Amino acid sequence: MFKKTLLAFIIGSILISCDSEKKVSQSADSTNTEWMDMFNGKDLDNWTPKIFHHESGDNYANTFRVVDGAIEVNYDDYNEGFNDRYGHLFYKQSYSSFHMTWEYRFTEQWLKDAASYTYRNSGVMFHSQAPETILKEQDWPVSVEWQMLAEEKEGVARPTGNMCSPGTDVYFEGKKDPRHCINSTSPTFKWDQWVKADLIVYGDSLVIHMVNDVEVLRYSLPQVGGGVAKGFDPIYKVDGTPLTQGYIGLQSEGQGVIFKNLKIKELL
Repeated sequence: MFKKTLLAFIIGSILISCDSEKKVSQSADSTNTEWMDMFNGKDLDNWTPKIFHHESGDNYANTFRVVDGAIEVNYDDYNEGFNDRYGHLFYKQSYSSFHMTWEYRFTEQWLKDAASYTYRNSGVMFHSQAPETILKEQDWPVSVEWQMLAEEKEGVARPTGNMCSPGTDVYFEGKKDPRHCINSTSPTFKWDQWVKADLIVYGDSLVIHMVNDVEVLRYSLPQVGGGVAKGFDPIYKVDGTPLTQGYIGLQSEGQGVIFKNLKIKELL
């Protein structure tokens, strides 16, 4: 019985892989739906902030702001320090299968009372719970993250386009991976370099990360599970629940960063 079950799993994995390759090809050819701008370049209409220690909708200290036609994470008005105010700026609607693209670069601004790992570190969350369901004292949304990193020490590799999983699990190379973050194969970038990011998601089946138009990571079966996230309403964290859809959020965690050219298209 075990051999038959294993054989069925292998065959199923091959079929999923072939179907996934077909889907990726379709996405690259832009044959599904049209690209849509997520940001109008003028204001944060269609976006909702949720910052730790604050209610959904409270853009504390103007953390997320529009500067020169881009969305900037800025801490100029954090007069009382960071105080673990991990934040996210959520787009207006939920997505299941989609291709999102954006460009980012870090700024020189970093709050020294933030955790050391936040230095030149940010990200884009997806398949997240809705911002209005995130409790005031919940640190991280139950979600999956396209992690953005830049060089911390000269000559030390620090890839970007990694996967992190607050309150979630994913399968990597055919098995559930216990790590909170999985590194990509991308090169290391200087903090002030513009980087092009792509996130391709097919519901709860396949996820692909791309950096400067090169695939750097793929994994599958995103689902609720794991640790890291704290202070959540338990009805939104039922471990083992497939993540078939969710919200997209731009991250703020003590490091200044700029996002521009945010576009998305749904995949059929």
